[in-house]
Formats: sequence, structure tokens, C-alpha cells
Amino acid sequence: MIETLGLWISRVFRKTAPDPFVLVVLLSLLTVALALAFGTFPSLARQGGEPGLGARALALLDAWSGNEGLWKFLAFGMQMCLMLLTGHALAATRPVRALIDRLARVPRGGASAAAMVGFIACATALINWGMGLVVGALLARDVARSMSRRGIPVHDPLLAAAGYTGLLIWHGGLSGSAPLSMTRLDQAQRVLPKDFLASLPDGGASLMVGLDRTLGSSMNLFITLGLLAIIPAMLALLSPRRPQDVVTIDRLAPGMMDPAEPAADLRDAEAPTIPDRLDRSPLLAWAVALPLGLFLYRSIDRSGLGLIGLTEITALMMSLGLVLHGSLRRYADAVERGAGDCAGIVIQFPLYGGILAMMSVSGLAESFSRFMAEQASAGTLPLWTFLAASVLNMFITSGGGLWGVQGPIALQSGLALGVPPEKMIMAVAYGDQVTNMLQPFWALPLLAITGVRARDIVGYTCVVMFAGYLWIGLGLVLF
Repeated sequence: MIETLGLWISRVFRKTAPDPFVLVVLLSLLTVALALAFGTFPSLARQGGEPGLGARALALLDAWSGNEGLWKFLAFGMQMCLMLLTGHALAATRPVRALIDRLARVPRGGASAAAMVGFIACATALINWGMGLVVGALLARDVARSMSRRGIPVHDPLLAAAGYTGLLIWHGGLSGSAPLSMTRLDQAQRVLPKDFLASLPDGGASLMVGLDRTLGSSMNLFITLGLLAIIPAMLALLSPRRPQDVVTIDRLAPGMMDPAEPAADLRDAEAPTIPDRLDRSPLLAWAVALPLGLFLYRSIDRSGLGLIGLTEITALMMSLGLVLHGSLRRYADAVERGAGDCAGIVIQFPLYGGILAMMSVSGLAESFSRFMAEQASAGTLPLWTFLAASVLNMFITSGGGLWGVQGPIALQSGLALGVPPEKMIMAVAYGDQVTNMLQPFWALPLLAITGVRARDIVGYTCVVMFAGYLWIGLGLVLF
């Protein structure tokens, strides 16, 4: 039954789901319409009187085009491009390709292949969400290639979806933005509004909770470990059994089946010149890799493994890639072959920054979160907060950004009704992760690596998402 449901939903989404670029434009227009219709525009209201339509429209335009709008994700977008390119380059090294090939030969059927890719993507995402995204995408692509070479039919859209499922579990792991930002007051001040913290009697100190009460809590262990088992099981059940339903990689993304190898350099046949020797020198590769490795060591030594971020993951992949390629030229060639895959990130991330700015300046996100909280009692508040976060995540795609907007309302509501802050923190975190399965923002690197379209995978991620909704909701009610 689950297999049939997955195929049916997948067909519906393939016919109706827009391209990610089209979707972000539609979400932008929807945000404008909702903001003009329902936004409170608190900054304008403080100036006195009811702001008119023209003033609200100009406020939206200024927020959308400002430094906190279109240009907010410039640095973050560069980080994502580097993560994608360094992941590409690392995967192109011989040792890593051999390891991935060995893993890719393990599955003997479509169900086991999807389950394995999903489990590894989720397990690595619990260490770091960026690592889970790259590992899941690379493994999904190479498992599809291996299965095709061995003549074993495997449904490639489901494999790509499996590679993305780490984003359904990541916020309960070591890189979770909301719980990590609430361990110390100085960290919370970087995310939460200063006026909110200043309004509390102790300046917000009572809201600071250790990771043992959030990520290490019995509730999070129940929910996160449960998802780690449920997600691969759901992926296995979604695997099509009838040959006519299976779409293999050579049919869906034929260009990904036999990746182009770097063209032979004509200088290889000539006597090497000094520039050639420098290009091929392993010493120069080590000259970059060694400082990156030292930076990573110092970051972990100062902050611990749980606080590493995109910068550290990128440094790790870049240093390993340089060492394993053995020369600057080989590494640069590998990066160049993946450079075109950054196009979606470059063009779409600014538009999501604009959506975040308009949601903030209009007060729309705050109003929605407050409305949801007002419907709740002490027993149901975490569940309502989780649902509100899951909706807002479609517009505010950054985990840290969503916590900055919804965190104050969630914490204030929890204080008023006697709900512990750690439970409110995790309720927002779970809402942030669950609808990633519908939001293509984070899927862009995976789509580039696997060669599939968002509409090919979203039907399957949607089914897994509903299973996640039920399990997380059960955990919030039981604990």
C-alpha cells in the first residue's frame, strides 16, 4: 500500500510541482500578498497611526532589497557553493571513489539501496547537517550508477530522495541551530532579539539550557533515534516492485551515468616546464591543506565537535581533497567540473533572503506564531509550536533565522504556561526540519549532484515527511 501511495503522490508532484526557481518567485509573491493583507508592520506602527498601503509596500520593498534581504545570504551562499564544490572534488579522488564504490556495491535490490542511502544520510546529518547533505547526495548518485552497471533496476528518484532525508533529522543532532544557540547567553544574543532578552527579569539567563536537556533529553533520543529507524524503513517500503514503475538513472539523468573525465593536458606529452612542476607539486597542495587542518583542529579543540559548522566542514573537505588529489592542478580541475552545479544556489538564495526580510518587517511570522500559541494549553503548546514552525519553515528556510523569529514567542508562551524552555526549543527545531522535505531550498546541492529535478523526489519525501510528522507529534505528546 505504501509503495502504491508513493508512486501515486510522486506522479502527482511530477505533473504539478514547479521548478525550484519558479517556486521561490511564487513564495515571494505570496509573502507580499499576505504581508499587505495581514501584516502588522510594527516598526511603522510605532511611528503613529495605521500605516497605509503605500507605506507598507515601500517597507516591503526596502526590506526585500536591503542588506538583510536579497543580500543577507551572500556569505552563506558562498559557503554552500564551497561545500558543494569541495564535496565534488573530494568525491573525485581515487580513495574516496573506491570507498563509495564499495558501499555502492552493497545493496542487492532497490529497497535495500534506498534504505542504506537514507540511513547513512541521516546518520551523518546527525553529526553535521552539511556533511549529511553532501554524503547523501554523492552516495545516492553512485549507488544508482553501481546498480545500473550491475544490471539491477533501482528507482533513481527514490534514491535521490533518500539522499535528502538527512534534512528531516538534522536538528536533533550535533549541529542543531536552536539548541546550540541556547547553551550560553552570549550565543543567544546573536540570534534572539536583544529587546526580548532585556525584557526578562534576569536578562534571559534562566532560559539558557545545556545540551543534556535538549539534544541529550529522553524526548529527543526517542524522537531522533525513532526517525533514524523509521526513515530507512519507509524508503524501503516506497521502493517500486513492478519493472514498469522503475525509472533508472540512465533514463532520468543519462548525463550522470558516465561522468566526463578531465581532458588530457597536452603538456603531459611535453617536457615539464617550471609552471607545470608547480601545478603538479604535492608540496604546494600540502601548503594549503596543512593550515586548513590546523584550523579545523583548533576549532574542535576550542568549541567541541558539536559546535562545528559549515566553515569547518568545508575546510575538512578541502584539505582532504587537496591531499588526496596530490596537486593543485588536479584539485582545480575537479572543482571546475562541478562549478556549474552552483547556478541554482547563486540565483535562488538571494530571493529566500528577501522572503525572510519581508516576513520579519511585516510582523507576519510573529503574528502567525503568536496566533498558534494562543490556541494552546500547557499540554498542547509544544505541539502547536511544532506545527507553526513547520509552516514558517516554508518561508524562513534557515534554522537559525526561524529560531530568531519564532524563538521569543515560543519561549514567552512556555514561560506563561509553565512549559520548560528546553521543550519549546526542541518543538521549534523539529518544526524547522520536518518541512524541509517539501522545501527545495536545501535540496539544490543534491539536485545538482544527482541530476534529478525537485519534482522527481518531492513525492517520496512528502510521504516520509508525514511519517515524521506523526512520530514527532507522538514524542511531543508523550514527553
